[in-house]
Amino acid sequence: MLNSAFENAEIERLISVLPKAELHVHLEGSIQPEIAVELATRHGVTISENEVAARYAPGDFAQFLDAFKWVTSFVRTPTDYALIAARLAEQLLQSHVRYAEVTLSVGVMFLRKQDPFANFEAMRVATDRYRKSGLAIQWIFDAVRQFGVPAARDVAKLAVECRDEGVVAFGMGGDELALPASDFRGVYDFAAENGLQRVVHAGEIGNAQSVRNAVEVLGVTRVGHGIAVVNDPAVMDFLVERNVTLEVCPTSNVRTGALARQIGKPAAGILEHPLRRLFDRGLQIALSTDDPAMFESTLNEEYLHASRMGFTPAMLKRLAEMSFQNAFLASAEKDHHLSAVRPISLSNS
Repeated sequence: MLNSAFENAEIERLISVLPKAELHVHLEGSIQPEIAVELATRHGVTISENEVAARYAPGDFAQFLDAFKWVTSFVRTPTDYALIAARLAEQLLQSHVRYAEVTLSVGVMFLRKQDPFANFEAMRVATDRYRKSGLAIQWIFDAVRQFGVPAARDVAKLAVECRDEGVVAFGMGGDELALPASDFRGVYDFAAENGLQRVVHAGEIGNAQSVRNAVEVLGVTRVGHGIAVVNDPAVMDFLVERNVTLEVCPTSNVRTGALARQIGKPAAGILEHPLRRLFDRGLQIALSTDDPAMFESTLNEEYLHASRMGFTPAMLKRLAEMSFQNAFLASAEKDHHLSAVRPISLSNS
């Protein structure tokens, strides 16, 4: 028992000091209950932290989308966005994150008749000061699939306009079953032709073919979630061959019911997650949190879950390395971060 406790403490120590990249985190999903209360109060709405927690409670994917829509209704001004961006930066530093690509739901901003550019500028200013603490942030502008192609095109155009301000990719979330990938091919091509990387949510509640379509039709190099591929060995091999990265978010997959859906059970626990199977198959993985406040998780905790799934310290370091290697960074910047990961001392490797 003492040895086990010592080993667990060593794993926690390793994880706490391991430099990390966070490549799949939604700004709006990082709103902690106390911040949601503050935002609501700013706009004349009275809610309690308990009410927020109840909205965030585990359910199915539709319930998650409703909760996301509800909490973002309190984020209305550039000042609001600056607040939640600064709080996210502080949360990332607590998990020793050194680089993050933060996803912004620009499609929702347009829907709510906000000024996305003003919101973005406020966030960029609010987070730039964290560079002195060792955290660099770049941005992914995200369209909402069910809002349709014209709305997605508006997001892509703004992303291109902001490319020199730290926007590195165009992405698409929302309900992946709403519209086929082929509808958005022109939007993705436009983004890529103008210097942006391509990402998309797929294989979260959809099937493995949706992940393959994302790669073949939309030309993405990273897929948000993608856990459905565990049900199709041929698609896993295809992703390995194409060197496509899966942004894997274990706690999210449990909390939204996506994991249970993929493994054909009414409910699923974290140890049933296929993260280890995907890793052993040779896929590139960026371990991520998705919506950390809504799912009551941190990136450190996701690494702890990986340890409980059988990842050795050496494997945990490999996960950290892969996240930096698959970030939208120049080679020299990747090498800089990797040089900080490699000296971390290991035990029980």
